[in-house]
Amino acid sequence: MVRHPFQLVRRVSLLTIVAFLAATGVSCAAAQAAAVAPSAANAAVGPERILLVLPFDNKSGQPSLEWIREAAPELLSSRFASAGFAPLSRADRLYALDHLGLPQGFQPSRASALKLSQTMDVDSIILGSYQTSGTEIQVQAQIVDVQHLKMGGAIVRNGEMRNLIAIFDSLAWQLTQQLDPGFGGSEETFIAAGANLQLPAFEQYIRGIAEPDQAERLRHLQEAVTLSPDLSAAWMGLGREYYAGQQYEQAAGAFEKVTGNDPDALEAGFYRGLSLMFSGNYASAEGAFAGVARVLPLAPVLNNQGVAISRQGHDGTALFRQAETADPTAADYHFNLAVSLKRHSDTAGAAAELAQYLKMRPNDSEGLQLESAWRQPGGAAAMEPLERIVRGFDAVAFRQAAVMMDQVETSRLAALTPEQRAHTLATQARDYLSRGLLLEAERLYQTAVAVDSRAEDAHEGLAEVRERTGDAVGARQEAQAALELRPTPGAYLVLARLDLAANHLDDATRDAGEALRLTPTSQAAQEVLRQVSARQGQTRQ
Repeated sequence: MVRHPFQLVRRVSLLTIVAFLAATGVSCAAAQAAAVAPSAANAAVGPERILLVLPFDNKSGQPSLEWIREAAPELLSSRFASAGFAPLSRADRLYALDHLGLPQGFQPSRASALKLSQTMDVDSIILGSYQTSGTEIQVQAQIVDVQHLKMGGAIVRNGEMRNLIAIFDSLAWQLTQQLDPGFGGSEETFIAAGANLQLPAFEQYIRGIAEPDQAERLRHLQEAVTLSPDLSAAWMGLGREYYAGQQYEQAAGAFEKVTGNDPDALEAGFYRGLSLMFSGNYASAEGAFAGVARVLPLAPVLNNQGVAISRQGHDGTALFRQAETADPTAADYHFNLAVSLKRHSDTAGAAAELAQYLKMRPNDSEGLQLESAWRQPGGAAAMEPLERIVRGFDAVAFRQAAVMMDQVETSRLAALTPEQRAHTLATQARDYLSRGLLLEAERLYQTAVAVDSRAEDAHEGLAEVRERTGDAVGARQEAQAALELRPTPGAYLVLARLDLAANHLDDATRDAGEALRLTPTSQAAQEVLRQVSARQGQTRQ
């Protein structure tokens, strides 16, 4: 069986969990509870299943549409991740295919797909194809069930080429229904999740990550961010290209554009820190690494933050010590701690750390020279080595840590009463909703309602999700369900906006007035009343 990077996430040992969480301040008891608890994805928002989406087969006969091969797994994987599954990234897929001796553009037959599913550690594989007729495109996909070694029936979606993203979003919803018949998310939410993704910019992004020529990749990615400055994935790809070309200032600027909503945000923050470090901007590098560490304080991040502090002439010892504690098997952390301790006059501690380093790397010339220099009077001043930087982002470690944190959150949720658990989930969903992540918000709100059907804040949140996705009937039903439990300004506002959209001006006035009664300073309610007044004025003219 291929040992691809993602496989490691599925088998996190108790020792690893306890070590990581101890380093982040979580008690041993909580760590052990997290190790035996189901993951947060399972307990709170859906099935934890690893999926592999392969590039779709181009049956259009048009080489100019070859880019859609790679667009398919990008779009579907994004929606699957939002729906609570664990799709392999493009990098994971390329790694796995490479280690199986298969080309990047591998398009399996039914038999080879089943063979691939046996070889790779995934739960399901998605196969598909597309063909065109005039301005229309038809896409179809099938699911390979790895456990039962069978292939599901074809799911077909078609429409105008200009609606390509919505077509794939609809396909993703149908596939999700087949993967998890109990999934409650709506098709409207899936389609709304991709509504702001501009097709021309997305095409340039896909061409930018798929082109074999580096100059062409740069050209397409630059065009993508020009067409859509908010396309984080394109900025991430552009940052990677700049970084690989040692254009560190440009790389730092590109990585900075990757928003916190993007799944690559932590990696972008890490490489932004490196880019700033290599540009000599140590203060900004320190800030970049600190931002990543606030989310996941892993050893490489702490180490590099310590290096950035040290390069400014400050004391990074505490961070080097944290890095070493988090991963005592990494020799460079012992080396860095030794150098920092010596620089700040802890001779005995420095000697002990250097000795530990040389046990791990007995033939390291710099370490041996340093040991010899430190033994001689005045030798330390003659040899002042720099602390070592971790130059690679360990995606596996970050994923493991994220899984651990999810497991801790699951154990914490399990200890709450149903009412408390529903409120906590609704609060988390509200954060997703405020960032425009409709699928994620919908899943958490639905889970909250399943935990406690009387959670009015969850019904209110679902009403807003339905409103944003254009489901007026569903939005009204959820808002009324919330109001039956407890009058809330948010539920009244949803009804007011729906009534305004339907030109039911008296109802809109009443609902906005109720919202204002509960929250007299509500600008949203005042805006509804302003629009009602404007329409009434137009009617009288």
